[in-house]
Amino acid sequence: MLTDEQIERYSRHIMLKEVGGKGQKKLFDGKVMMIGAGGLGSPIALYLAAAGVGTIGIADADVVDLSNLQRQIAHHTRDIGTPKVESAKAKMTAMNPDVTVNTYETWVNAANVREIIAGYDFVIDGTDNFAAKFVINDACVLAGKPYSHGGILQFDGQTITVQPGESACYRCIFPTPPPKDAIPTCSRAGVIGVLPGVIGTIQATEAVKFLLGKGELLTGRLLTYNALRMKFREVPIRKNPRCPICGDNPTITDLVDELDAMNVCDIQNNK
Repeated sequence: MLTDEQIERYSRHIMLKEVGGKGQKKLFDGKVMMIGAGGLGSPIALYLAAAGVGTIGIADADVVDLSNLQRQIAHHTRDIGTPKVESAKAKMTAMNPDVTVNTYETWVNAANVREIIAGYDFVIDGTDNFAAKFVINDACVLAGKPYSHGGILQFDGQTITVQPGESACYRCIFPTPPPKDAIPTCSRAGVIGVLPGVIGTIQATEAVKFLLGKGELLTGRLLTYNALRMKFREVPIRKNPRCPICGDNPTITDLVDELDAMNVCDIQNNK
């Protein structure tokens, strides 16, 4: 049963035939784990909270820095020095007291990722280093848990949704991490401030669609975006039979940290 206040709050959802009261109840019952509370994580966190997703987890070990504020819209000047998970939680619960926000002030790695994603329906990767991206992919594939990958750099972004056992995973596209420092990160190469808003909003949309069971997810399709040319491109991606984790003869059967995250990148959340 929705209260009168909730009916008013979610009225624009409820009037959609694809959502309605039953769909809003699905969002209330939904649990989404987002890893990274920076550039990508900020719009994801705010939109999931606004949508009324009942339980939202946030994992991140970083604190708010002045250089974050050009794009990480969940954090304000007064939050400098505050753990990002706490800063984001404060904005989310202030926006919507209906939601429960669980915080995990830690870097995600092979030792803790299983425990962190357990109990959640959908995972969102909003990190900014390859060590995290590969271990998130591997953990979700091994657990059979759907997730959204997102990445940004300078003026370019990309995203794909993975449904283990059904669609291509991250390793189907990139079987192994690139050599250390082969690809610069946002903290070294820069990023236009509005870019994570575009990609993060798409990732949040995928989570909402998954919980509702409506629409077509971005599976088997890598969506790329260039802000300078204002162009989206959709690249079909098939499951790779030689994929080391979801292929016909997988060689990865357990989680390992292939790279030291702090050597690959200064942070894990688009600092």
